[in-house]
Amino acid sequence: MTTITARPQLHRGIGLWAAIAVNVANMIGTGVFLKARVMTCNVGTPTAVLAVWLGAGLLALAGTFSYSEIAAMMPEAGGDYVYLRTAYGRLTGFLYGWIMFTVARSGSQAALAVGLAIFMNVALGGALENWHLVGSVSGLTIVALTTIWTVALINCASVTAGGRTALVVTIAKVGLVAAVGISAFAFAPGAWHHLMESASSGTCENVAQSARGGIVGVGAAMLGALWAYDGWNNVAPLAGEIRDPQRNLPRAFIGGTLVVMALYIFANLSYFHTLTPNEIASVSTTSSVATEVLKRFLGPAAVSLMAVCLMVSSFGSIHASVLANSRIPYAMALDGLFFRKLGELSPRSRVPVNAIVAQAIVGSLLALSGSYDTLTDSVIFASWLFFGLSIGSLFVFRHTMPERHRPYRALGYPWVPILFLLATGALLFNTFFAAPRQALQGVAVLIAGLPLYWYWSRKVDQAKA
Repeated sequence: MTTITARPQLHRGIGLWAAIAVNVANMIGTGVFLKARVMTCNVGTPTAVLAVWLGAGLLALAGTFSYSEIAAMMPEAGGDYVYLRTAYGRLTGFLYGWIMFTVARSGSQAALAVGLAIFMNVALGGALENWHLVGSVSGLTIVALTTIWTVALINCASVTAGGRTALVVTIAKVGLVAAVGISAFAFAPGAWHHLMESASSGTCENVAQSARGGIVGVGAAMLGALWAYDGWNNVAPLAGEIRDPQRNLPRAFIGGTLVVMALYIFANLSYFHTLTPNEIASVSTTSSVATEVLKRFLGPAAVSLMAVCLMVSSFGSIHASVLANSRIPYAMALDGLFFRKLGELSPRSRVPVNAIVAQAIVGSLLALSGSYDTLTDSVIFASWLFFGLSIGSLFVFRHTMPERHRPYRALGYPWVPILFLLATGALLFNTFFAAPRQALQGVAVLIAGLPLYWYWSRKVDQAKA
């Protein structure tokens, strides 16, 4: 008699707090520590900077309302890939998954890993750049690659272990951001009248005059803030492993975004209380506003301390990104639209180990090539195009699935998602005309995936015939 072995299934091992942690950890990277200088140069005054942080946060929050309804209705592994495939067809879903796997998420992980190595080098007084293991492979490269594979191994253990790690690291990240703000208010000399001053005399190193002031300046500052909020939808691919997803997914989306908004505004208030706008606009590109704030009461030790903060923050972002985004190629492979092996689960851990390893390989190659910055810049246009399509799928599902059970209904529908789509359209328009080369490169990456789609799609159709 033949014994049929049951295929391993994803384990719903991530609770509410771990789900929130995945979103928060992915959002809080280095932006809150580094972006204040450029944004001050873009818009000129502290109040305008704070308004941009608030506006970008509200835009992300508007997106979470729509994602909450869709994810609670379709709590499946793959997130946006599933929504786009269901709403617009498998080509749209594939192109999203293709650009996320090959460039957007893998490139982001490579950039974060290299950034972590740079911050460690600063903390160690430059020791890593002077150490070479083999030939031209520096200590910086070794640390970056070690980080990528350490995170991959943690996530191969189990989804519960991955979730717990995300929670621990997120608590540390939130604590660090809060500690910078609290210590600045408590120990650094400052004044609230700084908020009423301008940065008209700031040096604004490497900030183009064309990006200072007016609508263009606001748009540039908004791009910087949105980059810092990027990741507000990061828990979506993990929907198949969230416990009680109908209740916990909306809480994770909305709760995580609200936590980060509060932290970002609090941290920036502490910067402007401690330093004048001109001082912030004149911070060197080799430093950060947060470092200069800490120097006011810690002296030179602030440089090493901030480097450690940035290391912890970068590690947390990499971990959350790998945990969630490895589920995208897994979901594609289950549909027959990607390498079949990536759709297999480990019988022991019940996680997509092959997908995690494949993502680490791509991230490592990008880290070694040093091309990740160019590549990730080129897919901003395509990434936001897909975010807009995902929000647009809410309207599609309301029309095509009116009887489908919706545990959560998007707040402010249809006006809030419409406002999000209008803002997304404006961002895409601005990106295309402000950086047409990068936008066209992103389109080229999408086109490069078409031959593979046609190959896998044909095999799926043949299997069904």
